[in-house]
Amino acid sequence: MLKVLGENYFVDLDQIEKYLDISEVKEDITGNTESRVNIIKFEMVKMLMEVLLTENIDMDDKLGLKSKETSIPFKLAFNTLLNKKLINHY
Repeated sequence: MLKVLGENYFVDLDQIEKYLDISEVKEDITGNTESRVNIIKFEMVKMLMEVLLTENIDMDDKLGLKSKETSIPFKLAFNTLLNKKLINHY
């Protein structure tokens, strides 16, 4: 397992499902069921996860491995997902 910011983190898929409130609506007369998703929450979580998973750190040749600075979008995405308990650490 790889460490992120000194800890082992994972994406809690069950918590994401609860947060997005993906629930099935009862069947109608024809037997069809519907799933409802809060589109604003869905798109925000999708965007935050994309930022989190595609972070690319440009290493400074002079600093070598000491350059561990992350971008502002990464920090915001990480902190938001951590605050909402959508990512957790072991």
